[in-house]
Amino acid sequence: MGTVQYDFADETAVVTGGSSGIGRAIALEFADASATVINADIDPEPKDRDAEKPTHERIEADGGTAEFVETDVSDPEDIRVAVEAAREYGGVDVMVNNAGLYIGGPMREVTEDEFDRIHAVNAKGVFFGTQIAANDMIDRGVAGSIVNTASISSNVAQFGQVQYDSTKGAIRMITRGSALELAEHDIRVNAVAPGQIATEFLEGWTEEAQEGAEEGEFLKPVPLGRAGFPTDVAPAAVFLASDAAGYVTGELLHVDGGWQII
Repeated sequence: MGTVQYDFADETAVVTGGSSGIGRAIALEFADASATVINADIDPEPKDRDAEKPTHERIEADGGTAEFVETDVSDPEDIRVAVEAAREYGGVDVMVNNAGLYIGGPMREVTEDEFDRIHAVNAKGVFFGTQIAANDMIDRGVAGSIVNTASISSNVAQFGQVQYDSTKGAIRMITRGSALELAEHDIRVNAVAPGQIATEFLEGWTEEAQEGAEEGEFLKPVPLGRAGFPTDVAPAAVFLASDAAGYVTGELLHVDGGWQII
């Protein structure tokens, strides 16, 4: 099969939640494409079991340019600081609103605090990440791209996940509505929609579960016959941000091994 190379030289990508999992893979993928990367996360230390260095240090060790900015995406002011940090490198060209939180449990048992917390990170964080990045791009008079991390849960209900599914459904409509409003400013807004990806994202995810995922032990069969990993999602995010997707906006690109079709 063929290979694809993207060139983001002289461009800056801000990736929220870039320390671990899908966000780390996306940050590293942009760095491989020569972008300057701002990792906007609460903690620079990765949770991935095979990660030896924080994302920004790994990128710098590989000869790239990167910076960590402590960011709680539930606070729009923190997002604004991260976007402003990109000005040192010319300003944000690509905004990846990836930071997310998972809280599971039966709908009847979800507390108000749990509901508020997951919506503050997942939905509010993406909304204001999109808004703040778009306003910065417009103020600078540049075209740009915004990529959000949605989910198969943006379209499909899953048992014990109403509170989580509702945030991912919100991200779907934030993506579509923002794409409609920002098109006149040459800003494209899209989302990747990962399926069941083996990461440290889920609380209680153990090494045994990771090994089980690698052996294909999911509750629902995946047509492609294997687990998904962050490195499956990252190229899709970079594609959506690239000129190769220059006529694509308002879309959710599913990266789920075909999970949603059965």
